[in-house]
Amino acid sequence: MKVFSNFRVGLVALAAIFGTVTVANADNGSIRIRILKAGFVVGGSVGEGVLTFQGRRYPLSVGGLSYGFTFGASETRFRGVVKNIRRPSDVSGVYAQAGAGAAVGRGAQAIILTNQKGAVLELSGEQAGLIVSLDLSGLALSLK
Repeated sequence: MKVFSNFRVGLVALAAIFGTVTVANADNGSIRIRILKAGFVVGGSVGEGVLTFQGRRYPLSVGGLSYGFTFGASETRFRGVVKNIRRPSDVSGVYAQAGAGAAVGRGAQAIILTNQKGAVLELSGEQAGLIVSLDLSGLALSLK
């Protein structure tokens, strides 16, 4: 029985080591995104951006839909970091959120989003326009 117990401890130790190596291989990048949003009940958004990762720049496409109470139009310019990515394609995916907000003129925005690959966007920026929303929305990022 003691041999089995030592074997199990060894397996747990190996799993911990490999788990740590996997997390250690993840890296961060910087991101800039411009999003145009408009809607009346159903909203849509389009935009573009740039991911800077390991010294290289990658152009991004942005698209999305929202459903709920949405009225108006706005432009938001975000900048921030992308965490927990191993390659540029890890930033691609769908980022979902529920939110409420309003903008008349200019206002500040800050959000944290995660996609299905574990990439985490920490963004802040400025929104301009006239929009009121209480909705569920999805933002899709993809490499061009």
